[in-house]
Amino acid sequence: MKRVVLIFALLLLGSMCRAQVSADVLGSHNLSFSGTSPVKGGLDPCLYCHVPHSGVQNTNGALWSQTLSTQVYKTYGSTTLHNTTQQPMLGGDSSLCLSCHDGTVAVGQTQPYGQIQMSGSMYPADKFGTDLQGSHPFSLKTPLVDAPDLVQSLTTSHTTADPLQVVKLINNDVECTSCHSPHAQMIDQVSKNFLVRDSSSGQLCLSCHEVNPRTVNGQSNPLAQWSGSIHATAGNAIANAPMLGSYSTVAQNACLSCHMPHNSAAGPRLLRGPQPPIANMDSSTQNCMTCHNGGSNISPAIPNIYAELSKITHPAPSGINTHDAGEAALVNNNRHATCVDCHSPHASMQESSFATPLPPAIRPAQAGAIGISATDGTTVVNPAVNQYENCLRCHGNSTGKQTQVIFGYLPMRAIPGSDALNLIPQMTATAASSHPVMHDRSSALSQPSLLPNMLNLDGTTKGRVMGVRIYCTDCHNADDNREFGGTGPNGPHGSKWTHLLERRYEFSQAPLPGQAITNLFPTPDFSVNGPYALCAKCHDLQNQVVANTSWSLHSSHINDGFSCSVCHTAHGMGAGTANATGERLVNFDVNVVAPNGTQPVSYDRSTNSCSLTCHNHTHNSAAAAVKGVGMRGPGSQR
Repeated sequence: MKRVVLIFALLLLGSMCRAQVSADVLGSHNLSFSGTSPVKGGLDPCLYCHVPHSGVQNTNGALWSQTLSTQVYKTYGSTTLHNTTQQPMLGGDSSLCLSCHDGTVAVGQTQPYGQIQMSGSMYPADKFGTDLQGSHPFSLKTPLVDAPDLVQSLTTSHTTADPLQVVKLINNDVECTSCHSPHAQMIDQVSKNFLVRDSSSGQLCLSCHEVNPRTVNGQSNPLAQWSGSIHATAGNAIANAPMLGSYSTVAQNACLSCHMPHNSAAGPRLLRGPQPPIANMDSSTQNCMTCHNGGSNISPAIPNIYAELSKITHPAPSGINTHDAGEAALVNNNRHATCVDCHSPHASMQESSFATPLPPAIRPAQAGAIGISATDGTTVVNPAVNQYENCLRCHGNSTGKQTQVIFGYLPMRAIPGSDALNLIPQMTATAASSHPVMHDRSSALSQPSLLPNMLNLDGTTKGRVMGVRIYCTDCHNADDNREFGGTGPNGPHGSKWTHLLERRYEFSQAPLPGQAITNLFPTPDFSVNGPYALCAKCHDLQNQVVANTSWSLHSSHINDGFSCSVCHTAHGMGAGTANATGERLVNFDVNVVAPNGTQPVSYDRSTNSCSLTCHNHTHNSAAAAVKGVGMRGPGSQR
């Protein structure tokens, strides 16, 4: 009698199921012969998951039919995750989903009926395995911990910010069913992934993730500028939907353009990556290269950053020097440069005009990037206000700085300072002289060679107006950058010139200090192809410098083939000494010049003369003083 009642109940439930799923709302969860699942069997659709009586191994009232998986999972973790993941409770919502989706229990392995004969197999993307480190965290330890990028109501009222109130916490926790409705595949008509709501423009993600400024335990929200960022607003069409999300534009995919809720190979931060993966490239850079490679994944295409990486470029992580989103802002003893070291993908904006903002303010493309204060070299500026603050993450007080062969020849200065690679003492307002990056150029001193406008890459067309400040990227930039007339991306992603310089800048070298230089340029070439091209971007070499308007021997030295770097340091000079006070960036390269006998290499500002040995000639400041013009006073800039 009991068997008859059970059979009747099953038939009744099956009939109800057929009535409920007439429009195939179950989608690929309809495993019946008439369903759309890639796996099919003979039971009515509801019976694969539910039984009308006595569901086994069940604690949440779902009357569960499928055999539960008892696997131990590797759960998500990262240095920026504030909450703690744990094993899903057996019989809980996520456990029910994993009874099929971890792939360790056969589909149709029911508890009341045993293994149902099935045909076909699950899509590979729907089998997560037991390693869930590449899936969004769920089954977190409760009570949930507040964090700056989470909406506050998650921990206060245990509710999400979803205005439709369909994205919910389950028992005050995040579970699979917080985001997925197992009974309705197409609530979102585009992303048919059993989502509880339309998720275009990141609406599902933003139910829990805060995009307004928040500070929790001294930490600022990294998503605070998301709403105005290029990744939230770009209308570029998606041409490769499986790789970049289900929706048709970058803005509609929003978070999904860069992140995968499941099956991310990157693990922490759930980043996407190009298919096939790029060898020897860190996960964060690979993620960016999916779109920033000049290819056809998005339309219209955007500047090709990937092509720049084949040139001289910043050192990318390789094995031991990996980047982590939770690392300290000051990069010590771990030299690397990934896209996200200089750009915030949640805040970066399109650079529509190069006239604003004025230097040294951070450029829109670097909005939200972290920086280090030039005042003390250690205070974190988040977000960076000035572009150079972002550069100081590596090029300031950080330890472990390196001189790498790939960047080319590095001069050795007569007054090197305590750290020759630390730009802070070389360029701050207290420096003896410097290019005006961290302070305004002097208005009290004449600048006879300075052009009213920087020149574009063609060496003729006027570019940005010369202001009182310049950017680091006015010198260190792509050799084909679009700000100054090229077609490539802006910024020091890569250059064909040494030291990631925008234009050619030669360094004279001698076999031994004091001897004749080996790379002579006896016929000065002041064109864009010549050895002085970078200096000629801002300085009138032909009509001013070689006309000796600032020093009477500029012309003879240039005609003898010397580069600017023999006498001048490019960034600046910190505290001067009695031997070289540092005006006009004068700080000799002692790889080229040598002492005059027992006298150290020196420069006498009052007589505008030198004491040194160079190109096999000995100069004595007392005997051969050469009067000049414009060498007046400390703090001047060239």
